[in-house]
Amino acid sequence: MYNTDMKNIILNETPKIKKAIEYIKNTNFNDMPDGKINLDDGIWANLQTYYTKEDALFEAHRKYIDIQFLLSGQEKISVCEYNNCKPSIPYDEVKDIEFLTSETFEDVEMHTGDFLILYPNNAHKPSININGQHHVRKLVVKVPV
Repeated sequence: MYNTDMKNIILNETPKIKKAIEYIKNTNFNDMPDGKINLDDGIWANLQTYYTKEDALFEAHRKYIDIQFLLSGQEKISVCEYNNCKPSIPYDEVKDIEFLTSETFEDVEMHTGDFLILYPNNAHKPSININGQHHVRKLVVKVPV
C-alpha cells in the first residue's frame, strides 16, 4: 500500500517522466495564468488555482500518468489501488477519466513543493482539506503511458 514516505519517489523514471520533471524544475509558474500548457511528446499540463474541499470521488486515468506538483498551499490526496474500487461514473474516453469509490485507501498530505506521481493503477482523490479549507495552486502534468 502507500504511505507518506512515498511522496517524491519516482518508481519508473521513463524518458517522458524525466522530461516532465525537468519542465517542472526549470519553469517559473508564478506569473503564468491558469490553464492548459502543451509540451512535446504528447505531454501536457494543467495549471490550476482552487480551494480544497471536504470530499470527492476517486478518479482514475487509463491513458496518462499524473504528476501532481503543489506550487503553494496544502491538500490531502487519498490514493488506492484501482482494483480495490467500485465504479461510480463510467469511464469517459475523451476526457480519460472515470470516477470511483473505495473503502480502502491511504492519505498523502501534500505541502508546497511536494509532488506525487500517480500511475493508471492508482485511483486518487485530490484537493481534499487538511485541517480546514486551503487555497492551492497546483500543476498537474499528464504523461502518456
